[in-house]
Amino acid sequence: MLLKTFGWSFAVTALGLVAAVFYGGWTAFGIVAILSILEISLSFDNAVVNAGILKKMNAFWQKIFLTVGILIAVFGMRLVFPVVIVAISAQLGPIEAVDLALTDKDRYQELVTDAHPSIAAFGGMFLLMIFLDFIFEDRDIKWLAWLERPLAKLGKVDMLSVCIALVVLLVSALTFGAHAHQHGGAHADKAETVLLAGIAGLITYMIVGGLSGYFEDKLEEEEEREHEEEEQAARTGKPKSAVKLAGKAAFFMFLYLEVLDASFSFDGVIGAFAITNDIVLMALGLGIGAMYVRSLTVYLVRQGTLDDYVYLEHGAHYAIGALALILLVTIQYQIHEIITGLVGVVLIAWSFWSSVRRNRALAAEGNGDQPKAEVSSGV
Repeated sequence: MLLKTFGWSFAVTALGLVAAVFYGGWTAFGIVAILSILEISLSFDNAVVNAGILKKMNAFWQKIFLTVGILIAVFGMRLVFPVVIVAISAQLGPIEAVDLALTDKDRYQELVTDAHPSIAAFGGMFLLMIFLDFIFEDRDIKWLAWLERPLAKLGKVDMLSVCIALVVLLVSALTFGAHAHQHGGAHADKAETVLLAGIAGLITYMIVGGLSGYFEDKLEEEEEREHEEEEQAARTGKPKSAVKLAGKAAFFMFLYLEVLDASFSFDGVIGAFAITNDIVLMALGLGIGAMYVRSLTVYLVRQGTLDDYVYLEHGAHYAIGALALILLVTIQYQIHEIITGLVGVVLIAWSFWSSVRRNRALAAEGNGDQPKAEVSSGV
């Protein structure tokens, strides 16, 4: 199971490290290895959230996520995206931007740094909406019950997530955006840029997420029929099959996953410049890391990890909220990548341990067959 799921990741790692040695010797080998670890540590919460969405999709779309999806993730976000950002911000043609990335790495890094406020605002708002929609939803399973219960009640107010997100964006634009960090330690007024990019991130979330939800809702009647068939199968002793998204619903969920992955990759791409400004090494290192995140996502789905450790998804979404705020703060202030990565790791580790304690408590009480939806954490 492990080799089947991570086999391609191991192969890509070997090829990527060999390519790094041929490209720049053992120094390049070390840089690519460090970048790979950086990407994995920053994106573990991404894998958990992706798994929660991917488990709803059928085997075909799960395979698409691992094949076409990884091409988008590696070549699109880790190679093409930094070049596109430079082309737009510096008003250069695509060929000129690529030439700049390969021949004048210092100038290329300066342009990416100057474009960071818009990148952080877009990604920060997209991730913030994911977090807000999660915590304002009334869920049967609650991790931090003392916090999630009142927030679920507040979530009954229409458009509350959007209102809060816009307030956060406005405050960020007027504070961090007014003194945005630029290359060389300088600061510039980027309030308007931050506002526009943040609104674009919000609109992107609402469009992609809305379309995914719409087509998912269209399948409710079919799912109800499938559920009735499952109950009948259970009564007759026949094996039951889980309902999986397909067709348009799965396509838009796939699109949502790709935009989500793009938003998660922003901090990794920007953080990589603290290690190297060589776009080739960056693409190799972050690409290897992205491949492991993809494989880990599929592993979590196939092992049913989210069903066994029910608070993992909560911890991942809290990590998303923290990452969203960190991205907005980095518009003005530099935050080390180790801090960003540790925040996510600590929250997910905490939620995992809470899940383990919950499972042990259920086993000790002899309630192992009790429906999980009836149990909530009081921590």
